[in-house]
Amino acid sequence: MKTITLRLAGPLQSYGDEASYERRTTGDVPSKSAIVGLVAAALGYRRNDPRITALNDLAYAVRRDQVGQTLTDFHLVEWKPKTRKLTYRDYLQDAVFVVALASEYEEFIDKIEWAIRHPKFQLYLGRRANVPTGRIVLGVTDGQGPIETLKKLPWQAALTYQQRYYYRSHKELVTVEILADAVLLPGHPIQMQKDNVKSFRSTDRNHGFRAVAVLRQQIPLQMARRETQHDVMRAMGEE
Repeated sequence: MKTITLRLAGPLQSYGDEASYERRTTGDVPSKSAIVGLVAAALGYRRNDPRITALNDLAYAVRRDQVGQTLTDFHLVEWKPKTRKLTYRDYLQDAVFVVALASEYEEFIDKIEWAIRHPKFQLYLGRRANVPTGRIVLGVTDGQGPIETLKKLPWQAALTYQQRYYYRSHKELVTVEILADAVLLPGHPIQMQKDNVKSFRSTDRNHGFRAVAVLRQQIPLQMARRETQHDVMRAMGEE
């Protein structure tokens, strides 16, 4: 089995869940359907491509490394003269997630890695306006599944976020939450999530339910207490 890890970071992210036309909410973590869409875009699959549903078979886990704040934006929609409606959109600000995708077909993981580095279509984090920042691909591991890979991967939160955590808690370990396909976490409580892709067609967007489980894991900070040799008073005492 090969596993590819992706770092998802950006000013805004949004992962749609059950919502009405007036209010488009966002999930707390990337949905599997959003990542299937990202991989499909990188591979050059169009919305009606039958190969998209096969991407549901990828083993999937996501780790929440930096909790974002919710931002609500509003849009004034006018679809015919003098007919307007106020709608709302929710986004996650400054969040960071690490996604792990795995398959027994190792060549396919290599293909996904190359495609994400050289995407056919624009990659975005939930909605088209939400562009990723920084490199997305963290690496590929051989012989490890998504859970083992995420347990060993260092904390990917922004350095300033890690510094604030350390100076407030004085701990060099942080507890993160991993959400994964339930089959990857046997024995853990299961919940159902509606993000199994059936169709991405604009006229027939359809998703089924997927069983997920949650694991809380402690991982080390990339930085602990950072020492500095800078002494602003030394220069004042030198002649």
